[in-house]
Parts: sequence; structure tokens; C-alpha cells
Amino acid sequence: MNTKKLVLSSAVLIAFCGLSGCGENTNNTSQAEKVMSVANESTVLTYPTTKKVPVVDEYFGNQVTDNYRWLEDDMSAETADWVKVQNKTTYEYLAQIPYRDKIKSRLAALLDYEKVGMPFVEGDYSYFYKNDGLQNQYVLYRQKGDAPAEVFLDPNTFSEDGTISLGSIEFSEDGSLAVYLISEGGSDWRKARIIDTKTKAVLESELVDIKFSSLSWLGNKGFYYSSYDKPKGSELSAKTDQHKLYYHKLGTEQSQDTLVFGGTDAEKHRYVGGEVTKDGKYLLVYASVSTSGNKLFIKDLTQADTPLVTVVGNTKSDTELVSSNGDELLFITNMDAPNKRVVKTNALKPTSEHWIDVIAETENVLSVSTGGKSLFAKYMKDAASFIQQYDFSGKLIRDIALPEVGTASGFSGKASQAKLYYSFSNQKTPSTTFSLDVATGESKVHMKSKVNFNSDNFVSKQVFYTSKDGTKVPMIITHKKGLILDGNNPTILYGYGGFNVSLQPKFSSTRAAWLELGGVYAVANLRGGGEYGKKWHNAGTKLKKQNVFDDFIAAAEYLIKEKVTSSDKLAVMGGSNGGLLVGAVMTQRPELFKVALPAVGVLDMLRYHTFTSGAGWAYDYGKSDDNAEMFNYLLGYSPVHNVKAGIQYPATLVTTGDHDDRVVPAHSFKFAAELQAKQAGANPTLIRIETDAGHGAGTPISKTIDQYADIYGFTLFNMGVKAI
Repeated sequence: MNTKKLVLSSAVLIAFCGLSGCGENTNNTSQAEKVMSVANESTVLTYPTTKKVPVVDEYFGNQVTDNYRWLEDDMSAETADWVKVQNKTTYEYLAQIPYRDKIKSRLAALLDYEKVGMPFVEGDYSYFYKNDGLQNQYVLYRQKGDAPAEVFLDPNTFSEDGTISLGSIEFSEDGSLAVYLISEGGSDWRKARIIDTKTKAVLESELVDIKFSSLSWLGNKGFYYSSYDKPKGSELSAKTDQHKLYYHKLGTEQSQDTLVFGGTDAEKHRYVGGEVTKDGKYLLVYASVSTSGNKLFIKDLTQADTPLVTVVGNTKSDTELVSSNGDELLFITNMDAPNKRVVKTNALKPTSEHWIDVIAETENVLSVSTGGKSLFAKYMKDAASFIQQYDFSGKLIRDIALPEVGTASGFSGKASQAKLYYSFSNQKTPSTTFSLDVATGESKVHMKSKVNFNSDNFVSKQVFYTSKDGTKVPMIITHKKGLILDGNNPTILYGYGGFNVSLQPKFSSTRAAWLELGGVYAVANLRGGGEYGKKWHNAGTKLKKQNVFDDFIAAAEYLIKEKVTSSDKLAVMGGSNGGLLVGAVMTQRPELFKVALPAVGVLDMLRYHTFTSGAGWAYDYGKSDDNAEMFNYLLGYSPVHNVKAGIQYPATLVTTGDHDDRVVPAHSFKFAAELQAKQAGANPTLIRIETDAGHGAGTPISKTIDQYADIYGFTLFNMGVKAI
């Protein structure tokens, strides 16, 4: 849906000029050996005792015992005590790493530079996000013409510790009003504040209990938003699976808000959103039962009590509004087009039999944006960007030249804008913001990153390796120039592989830190993602999920075969669905990796759908109560259920947040408890539980610095690195 998102830099950009000094290594020693000395001793840990309280579930005649069900109760004092003692053990271990504080202080120093996002126009102002250096949250500024910029919203004033963040903001079409969402402690539950943009005054009481919501204004009268009924029991873990679309009229109480869609349907729609066309003529309603596929409805807002008209009546495809001009509508869809296409139709005859291609499907995956009376087709070719500009009839105007292979984002704005903005970066190149003259196609540098990172000292290359079933999978490998392929390079292999998410090459502050330390960073574009369209996504879902794990294992084997690294110097990292990925491969091939870093992971595959909005992930995973075949398949790879006694697993640092209400921390708690009870050998199994933190969005910079100092310190220490 075309909702305003935070327009930030593609990442918080930092460099890590190695703790032994910067510069390219030109001798015949590996960079790892140059900056690191190796420790031979290992530390044996005594873990806190986690009690077992067996709960037996039956699935299709099969009994499954869950010894740690009690850890799912995030409201109990026992669980809170467990968290405290686990954190105590973890931080005592991390404190012995001799260079942990050195990494932390260096990260903090290198983050201390001005970071500025892409401008966007609302009303008479140009808005942009900026962080002066180590501010926990980005500040939203605005500027009128050549006048000095002024602070519009400063989320750092929302709380002393930076744990209340700005979620999203949406302006009315004339820019005179805005509504923004705030998140407390990283929770997905949000509050909404409505302000007069001229005076910055808050106009009425906050709206509460909003979740997974777009925001869309109807003129200056009010706006549409979405939420669930607040669940009984824990709001952080109880199931929420009936999303509803509401209309809030300015000047009225939230209790008077009109229910527009959801709540009374026989079929549950777990994700619902509303979008008003720019002229205020039509409301588009999106309704999904899972994270993939949506129904689409349209309502005429110019007349009272008009019905919702079905545009797409099933969830077999994804269709969204691109733009409108009176009754003419443009959609982007993957219906009959796995790589997506742009179609035109009339609001009076909106169904698919009347659609006409404006931009036809190609061999590359398409996304699209609008601005300056143009369409910008943003294609992905082997995970990298290339951009084409079209008029609204579908006539190609020009290709937009990019600086090199990488990822470009932006190219959106008002129809009246003659100038648009986009950002460009790749794994080794810090983000640069460009301005684009819509009429000529000329790009000019608007703002370069001020990060102290010299990309000329690094190389980033794409390779294609072969997975278990013969599928070719792309991977981007980044490291310092002059890397010696001796198998001795500390390497992090990162992946995701799910939910149609594409891992495009982008610069990252934390990645830069690892690279400057002499480490290798490899990103594999696994099946289950969206890099090659819907077919690539579907090839890693449900009964094909093992393809994702096989792709990741094959990536590790490639890195070892090519002597980029070895099993003793290889770490695997992933978050959320990527946390599942790490949990699955480390239990399937524990000997392949030295370190495992599952973050906020989906790790109990038999029960994930019983928490919060987890049932909506079933398109990718299936559910244990679907049928016996699906149950057995999930049981076969569920990380919590596949930890075996007597196996030496990699050194593992599980990370999660106590306010994560998307992938509840119970997943991580139970996985850590199983590993601690069954781990053989001296490799540590620890869990780091961040307080007042959620799934990741809005995390203060101070917490990010602490977290990555711990992750990198743990990783290097368990690879045998004694000093850096």
C-alpha cells in the first residue's frame, strides 16, 4: 500500500577502521592473522538450571512433549526471574572478552557523524530525517525554500532512554495535518497523535491500540487506520488474528470510530488496510489471511452509503494501487505475472478481465513508484537494481543510469514535483542521495554520506553456487582487498529466505565494522525470498521449506570449498525468519559452523501460529494442525524439537527482546533452554535478552552499539581470537 514510510538513509552508515589501524593488507599474511591473535583455551560454562514441566500435545496420533511451555508466560514472575538469571550468565561471559569494550567504544566513535535521509515534499515544506551522530532516534526536520531547516518532530524527547520511537507519519494531501504513530519499547502496538503541521500543536487525545496499520487521510476530515481488539491476557503474546479497518473523524472520540471492514466476516482477515486515492474519490481496502496474497475492494466516497465493490475476490495474488486519475486506476499485481506487471482499469469496471497492461511482466522482478507525472519501474536483476522511467501510458522514456551495481531506492513524490530523490548503495559503498531531474533524467549528487569509510579498500563480488538439488543461487561476498584464500578468515554468512523478502546489496554500519576488522561478510539470496519473483518465493514455502536450508548449507560449503573460510571460522547469522534459518541449519549440520547467531527467531514451528499474529505466516510455513503431512514436515526441522542430547552444537548467542510481540521471545527462551540442557562439549550456549526492545524497529542507537559489540565480540572470541 502506498503509505508514507520513514524516509531514512538505507542504513545507519559507519566504518570500522580496524582496531590495529586502517589500510589495505599487501603482504602474504591473511588479514585475520594480521589483526588478530588466536586463543587456544576454551571456557566451560555452568548454566542456570531451567526446570522442566512436561506438557504433552497430541498431533494426529503423535505425542509431543514440551518441557518448557511455562516459559511462554511472559506475565509470570518465574519467567522474569529466568530472564534475569540468563542475562546475568550471558553478561558475565561477555565481560571476559578482552576486546568487547574496545569494539563498543570504536563503534560509538564511528557512529558519531551526521546522517541525513532523502527529502520528501508535503505541502509547502521539504521534510527529511536527520541524526546528528549518536542520537538514539532520527529527528524529523522540515525546510521551506532556502530558509533554515527547523525541527518538526524529535522522537528523542518522547522518552529519556530513547525506547519510545516514531513509527510512521502520514500527511493530509495539502500538508496541513499529520498523524504519526509511536512505539513504546519496540512493541508493534502503537499510539497515534494528530497534529496541525503549521503550529505543531497536538489536536486531540491520542488514539491507542493500533497495530500493523497504514494511515490514509480523507481530505482534512479524518483518516483510516487498522487494528485488532486488544487480546485477553498478555498483549505481547496473546493471539490476534481478526484485523479491522476503522475511520476516525477528527474531533470525535476513538470509541466513536466507524468500523469499515473486518470483525463480522465469516473468514478472518489477519491483515487489513485502507488507502484513499489522492483526489479523495475512492477508498481501496486490502484484506489478507496471510502475509502473501490479498483481496481488494473499492468504495466510492463521493456518495453516501455506497457498498464495497470487489476488485479481486481471492488471496491467490498480490494487487496494490499505484496511482489514480479520476476513475482511471493503475495497479501493480502478480496475478498471471509472477514477476509483476502494472495494469490499468476503470473504477466502474475494476475487475481483472478489464485490466490492460501498462508495463508488462519481464524476466526481472518489478516494483514501481510515481512522481513528477512519471512511473518509475524499479527492476531487480540478480538482486541488484536497474531503473526505467515511463509515462502513464506505458511508453518508455529512458533508463536511469546508476553509479555501479547496487541498490537504488526512492524515485517517488508528488505529481507536481520537477525534482525527485533516490539513494544508492551496495555492500561496500556508503549511501549517496541523488536528485533526479524528471524532465531530463539528469542525476546530481544531493548528499554524500559523511561516514569515514573508504570503499576503495574493499571488494564485493557476486558468485553463483549450486544447491543440493542443482538450483543456482546467488551470493554476494564482501571483504578487504588482498584477502588471502587460506581458509582462515573469520566469516559471517547471512540469510533470510522467506516471505518474498529480497536481500539487495546495501551498505550497513554493522557490516562495515565487521569488514574493517578483516572479516568476510557473505549474503546468500535463498529461495523463499523474492529475488526472482513469486516462483522463487514459493520454492521455499511449506513442504518446500527445506530448500531454503539446503541453499544456506550449500552457501557455507561453497565458502569452505573456495577457502574463503573454514568451519572453525564460519558464523551463521539471521533474524526473525532468518533466525529460524540459523536454528534449522545449526541443528541439521552442527559440525559445519563454529558460531550461530539466531536473532528474534521463529524456533517452535509447532506452536508459532498460536502467538500474536503468527497464524498469518502460514502461507510460508503451513501449520502443525493442518494435516499429518504438514505436522511431520514441521516437526522434522523445528529447531526447538531437533536439539539432540550429546551433540556438539556451534557456540550460540541467541538474541531477542522482551517486548517482541511479533516473534514472541518464548521461541528463543525454549530454544536456549533445550541447547543448554543438551549441548555436548565446551561451546557456549547463551541468550541475550534486551529489555524494553521489540522485533528491531525503533531500537535506540545506544542499544544497537551494545548489541553488535556483544555479537562481534562473542563471534571472534569463539573463533579463537584472543586479541584485536
